[in-house]
Amino acid sequence: MTQVSLIPEALAAKFPADRPTVGYGVHRVVGLETEFGIHAPAHPEASHSVMSLELINAYGHKLAQDGINVASTEWDYNEESPLADARGWQMPRSIAHPTQLTDQALVTADGHEVHMLVNLILPNGARFYVDHAHPEYSSPETTNPIDAVIWDQAGDRIAQQAADHIASQDGAAQILLYKNNTDSKSVSYGAHENYLVARGLDFDELAKHLLGFFTTRQIITGAGRVGIGNLNQRAGFQISQRADFFEEQVGLETTIRRPIVNTRDEPHAQPDTYRRLHVIIGDANLSQYSTWLRVGMTSLVLSMIELGELPMIELAEPVQALQDISHDPSLKTQVLVNGRGWMTAIEIQRIYQQAAQAYLDRYDINDAQSRDVVNAWAEVLDLLEHDPAQLADRLDWVAKYQLLNGMRQRHGLEWDNAKLAMLDLQWADLRQDKGLYYTLVARGAMRTLVSQDQITHAMRLPPPTTRAWTRGRLIDRFGAHLAGVSWESVLVKPFRSGPIHRYHLLEPLAGTRHDDNQLLAPDQPQLTLDDTTDSRNEIAALLELLKPYRVTGRH
Repeated sequence: MTQVSLIPEALAAKFPADRPTVGYGVHRVVGLETEFGIHAPAHPEASHSVMSLELINAYGHKLAQDGINVASTEWDYNEESPLADARGWQMPRSIAHPTQLTDQALVTADGHEVHMLVNLILPNGARFYVDHAHPEYSSPETTNPIDAVIWDQAGDRIAQQAADHIASQDGAAQILLYKNNTDSKSVSYGAHENYLVARGLDFDELAKHLLGFFTTRQIITGAGRVGIGNLNQRAGFQISQRADFFEEQVGLETTIRRPIVNTRDEPHAQPDTYRRLHVIIGDANLSQYSTWLRVGMTSLVLSMIELGELPMIELAEPVQALQDISHDPSLKTQVLVNGRGWMTAIEIQRIYQQAAQAYLDRYDINDAQSRDVVNAWAEVLDLLEHDPAQLADRLDWVAKYQLLNGMRQRHGLEWDNAKLAMLDLQWADLRQDKGLYYTLVARGAMRTLVSQDQITHAMRLPPPTTRAWTRGRLIDRFGAHLAGVSWESVLVKPFRSGPIHRYHLLEPLAGTRHDDNQLLAPDQPQLTLDDTTDSRNEIAALLELLKPYRVTGRH
């Protein structure tokens, strides 16, 4: 298949020939993951795993009621390799923590495989599934920060619709969902990011450059949290929900001994072209502005690393710096930077922002999305330095801090007061009539970047600029004829008889709406299992459309 690229030819000609790169500015293949907190108030001892299963199945039931294909497909685990390490080795399964084994179906405590739906692959190209004890939404692949925000927000609405569907049943216990990162009782769960970078980029170089950036970007992307320490050992408010749960600089684990830079080497794409950078250091943002900057800033940094143009910021103690910065919402804390002395997180982030500005200017990258992110990055840093309260309409942690600290001062409360902890939790409530974040949005006190119509659209339709278009539209139109789906593979079994046809969509920029011949257009009806001449013709057209991705005719 012809190699495709996000990078315009004229711009690619300006890039150094000896520096492989697969993105430019803020443009690269990105996907976001959210593990939601889950709770049943009437049954506080209920199993989180069981509740998560019920949630996934509830959404499958809802879609079936609405006449939308989804439940007949299963996740194709053959493409998973969660123990591959980017540094060149494979972790033995015998020593892996059970939560690392995401390439196998869920089993009960006595070892029996769970036969409820564990995975839903949705018509918007996303995956909604049970990740051990949490429901998780993994967004479809997008190619810019605004689209990343849209399909991430769609996941929040999908998860809440699943909970609402359960609540609509007579006698059903209410399930509450939270977009946060900790239960404040020692457990943390993730909000991961995935960025495709050039396979030819040396991983050690990548990791060394990312440590300083990931450690300090929390001053913009943090979600805010009441309590200090992974066990809430001290009273206080901190910038990041995740910072206290990290123990290593670089490593493979995601649930124990968490590293700032994760080495999981599972590209879900052409392995000789792409590496998937699996980022586990981020907080779960409700603010669209925070999510937008999180993706945009990181994409810019990766573009500079690929070209060898990012200044090196080498922290003396990255893990300690991560937590020290988080514990100080005044932003005055200084951390030691080798060769540069003691610096605040604002000063360090300003080096990255100025480098990004220079990078755009040097290569004359003038697209609106890249320029908007760089300009907003500069403005946010200026406000954090001189008047952070002005960012209460944009950044999660600032908005939460202003709200909770105001209540604390009015009522003479200490930070360990249970009322403040409850408000912290209520901030993350996905119910739009209950969550404090959504209350501020309704009042016009929080900026939004995308419309409700865009989010509603993204709940049903996939991004048009990646292979997610083909995946999502196949599920919606031809779901009854699919035998399995993963990020990079589709198994077609026409009329549920005969051989399975396996297709690999290893290039994330192929299989886009532009590549389609209208067979997968949104206005086309679903193909049933009725074995008619018209249906046979439709299947023949489908197999012809997928022919470039064909792996084998039998499985």
